[in-house]
Amino acid sequence: MVARQLDEQISGRFPVGKRLRVLDVGMGQGSQALRLARAGHQVTGLEQDPKMIAVARESLAGEPEGIRERMRIIEGDGRDTGVHFLPGAFDVVLCHGVLMYVEEPDPLLAGLARMLAHGGLLSLLVRNGDALALRPGLSGAWADALTAFDTTAYRNRLGLDVRADRLKDLTSTLAGIGAPLHAWYGVRVFTDTAADGAEVPGDAQTLLAVEEKAGRTDPYRGVAALLHLCGVRG
Repeated sequence: MVARQLDEQISGRFPVGKRLRVLDVGMGQGSQALRLARAGHQVTGLEQDPKMIAVARESLAGEPEGIRERMRIIEGDGRDTGVHFLPGAFDVVLCHGVLMYVEEPDPLLAGLARMLAHGGLLSLLVRNGDALALRPGLSGAWADALTAFDTTAYRNRLGLDVRADRLKDLTSTLAGIGAPLHAWYGVRVFTDTAADGAEVPGDAQTLLAVEEKAGRTDPYRGVAALLHLCGVRG
């Protein structure tokens, strides 16, 4: 779903066929980075977890030489982008599923914005702080749901205590760092309560169509588990 949304933003902002310089901060196993490298872009993945890096390198090793040449992997913290790269070095910067693990995200976001060339795209995937009560509420955990209304802290499915972001706050932050919000989507509107390891339904394409529609339609996108925000460097 996020890939579809990202491709929509890229195709609407950059000329067709242009090979973009992409930075994926906190790339994890490299799925998104590798997908963009396959599409012809020059991709740099930044990751600090050695296990994730090993998985990404193994995946990359199985690709054709042309794709391997278009992707590089750097071990490092996303808060240190200024150590590794020059300002304005990238057309697209991704930071997906990272902010929830960062206690003070503003310095990180400011650093990411500095990496963008003029007109560049910043793509953020964050936990929706305005919808934290939804999952416990739908599962009948009433005390947890009540608490969730007044906090941005939560415990994820891995058992880690992390944080969420509110759309209003991130909109203000993006404007302040020179990459104002251009578009935003909801992700996992109806499927967030699915159990881990649940089987993919037979009508998966219809499910994706519903999620895609809900993710760009009010009021549904406002209660999605995740928010995909796209800012543009002014």
